[in-house]
Amino acid sequence: MSKKSPVRMALIGAGRIGSSHAELVANHVPGATLVAVVDPTPNAERLAADLDVDVVERSADAALARPDVDAVLITTPARTHTDLVVQAAAAGKHVFVEKPMAVTLADADRAIDAAKEAGVVLQVGFNRRFAPGWIAARSAIDAGRVGTPQLLRSVTRDPGPFSADPARIPPGTIFLETLIHDFDALCFLNPGARPRRVTAIADALIRPDAKADGHLDTAVVTVEFDNGAIAVAEANFSALYGYDVRGEVFGSGGMVTMGDSLTSNMTYYGPEGIGIDTARRDTDLLRSAYLGEFIAFVDAIRNGTQAQVTGEDARIALSIALAAIDSAATGQAVEVSA
Repeated sequence: MSKKSPVRMALIGAGRIGSSHAELVANHVPGATLVAVVDPTPNAERLAADLDVDVVERSADAALARPDVDAVLITTPARTHTDLVVQAAAAGKHVFVEKPMAVTLADADRAIDAAKEAGVVLQVGFNRRFAPGWIAARSAIDAGRVGTPQLLRSVTRDPGPFSADPARIPPGTIFLETLIHDFDALCFLNPGARPRRVTAIADALIRPDAKADGHLDTAVVTVEFDNGAIAVAEANFSALYGYDVRGEVFGSGGMVTMGDSLTSNMTYYGPEGIGIDTARRDTDLLRSAYLGEFIAFVDAIRNGTQAQVTGEDARIALSIALAAIDSAATGQAVEVSA
């Protein structure tokens, strides 16, 4: 592909996050153009009309057969991701897939192998690697300013109040779809180290009535790395004050912290007290990170380079998530699978 040619993308999955991704690609990513929206629901027609996209397809098969599609953005439900990655790679399309890339290690390997065999770029949507605070923290770590990482922390608290139906949330979601961001962030902030052992505690503290059916909405996970570093990741589905994403790395030479829930650095002082506006959606708090990951994806395609977040990276985060699921169920520390 010529470096001057636009990368023509098709969105597969026109739900909440897919619609946000589509808007960024259509309007804000240099060198990219959105040429098709794929979804069997009326969301596809509405989104395509909003973004002036001419092509609406009901099936991935139809989009992948189009010669005017160079790459796909996969934002369908998590358990459909692997098959779509494999299918897209076989069609010669570059792939951006939302996390998790897979929900089993065997499927992760299948996706990785398919992309390698086809020679296409495979990038996974771990957006924190592209957030300014996380980029600056990693730069400080790479420069040796933190010394040897010893204690790490990553936090994800979804904005509340929690209003979802627990029966519609697949088992393990808090590990596979929420904390998996934290697991990847911890690996990103502890470069060169591999996760070795995981201990997890989880409960249904927001909806205790749903616990008997397997629902978990609050979790704390400890990850031990092979360089001796100890990391803690925590998640909760209902932060009433807004969407809260933070991280910290403490090392032998110093400490870095990153993230918050603020929409700006403005603080209001009034008769009712002091107030700070907070973000209520991930697409607001992490908008620049989402934009950054798509720019990086397009650059990798146009330059013929490896994605900044690879299938192998996604596999490591998944291995932590799977170990955490086992640990939470058994109450025992679990070794991370290679």
